[in-house]
Amino acid sequence: MNHTKPLLAFTQGDPAGVGPEIIAAAWTSPQLHELARLVVIGRPEILQRAVDLLGASVKVVEVTEPEAAESSPAQLPCLSCGSPDAVNTPPAVVDARSGQAAYDALILAAQLALADRIDGLVTAPLNKAALWAAGHHYPGHTELLAELCGVPEVAMMLYLAPGPRLAGSAGLGVAHVTLHMALRDVFANITPKAIRSRIALADGVMRALQAPGSPAPRIGVCALNPHAGEQGLFGDEEQRIIAPAVEQARAAGFTVEGPLPADTLLARAAGGAFDAVVAMYHDQGHIALKLLEMHRAVNITLGLPIVRTSVAHGTAFDLAWQGRAEWSGLIEATRVAAKLARRKKYDG
Repeated sequence: MNHTKPLLAFTQGDPAGVGPEIIAAAWTSPQLHELARLVVIGRPEILQRAVDLLGASVKVVEVTEPEAAESSPAQLPCLSCGSPDAVNTPPAVVDARSGQAAYDALILAAQLALADRIDGLVTAPLNKAALWAAGHHYPGHTELLAELCGVPEVAMMLYLAPGPRLAGSAGLGVAHVTLHMALRDVFANITPKAIRSRIALADGVMRALQAPGSPAPRIGVCALNPHAGEQGLFGDEEQRIIAPAVEQARAAGFTVEGPLPADTLLARAAGGAFDAVVAMYHDQGHIALKLLEMHRAVNITLGLPIVRTSVAHGTAFDLAWQGRAEWSGLIEATRVAAKLARRKKYDG
């Protein structure tokens, strides 16, 4: 095995969704294996079913230790995890058994990362309704991992690596102040402390992703209301909450500007004016970035002591187990995880 590459674990996600088949589809790409050594955590029977669905020339091999994994386009090592009941879950259906399977794989992967037995994890999508049906009442991966790792401040960032639609040399990241909650709850959860935290987290990950010696990341902070509140005509959160947080972050040494109208900020950022954006709520950041390049977008959890990335889509029950799921996002998520793992390992 080439031990200069980081060892990354894929979690299979919800077995009823597209997770197993995007893993099986991406696995045959030599590009994937140039990035990292890989092991999948889940049920070998489910992964074999996905391989068979796609007619891929891949052998699923069960391993008992992640360090023993020898991965290649022709061989998929799987660390068996969870109840065999997950094998019997039907495709594209919310089922407590598949929610439990996704939970079990994520917990094991995170524990291995915390013990430094793997260098990071790349998660396939889980279904939140199935997770709740299994008795695990978390809004998603981000919150579950935060609790498991014992960290109070985390954030989701959607990240696009440099490409033809981005002018910036480091790519573009969008971090979120609030995440998986009803819109009516957003206002109560936007605080100066939360905004400052996201600015700091965005700065940290962009420093890890940009070339050594680059200038400090430039961060733009979204307004909450249309036209940045229009001097209080459409809301005063910009004046009361967001602007003071930005000023405090600037005083602390961050290169940050805002609050700026969200409808133009993301366009400016894609044009090279900013390296990262702090959005106030889920769709404010997600829609804009996914319109740029949805299948290259990578979900990064900021603030964890471990490396975790994911594809930027869900379980896609409308496509699941039909052999039609788009898998290129998994390559991108692996690329980012490998880069972050190397920087963490060698730069601290």
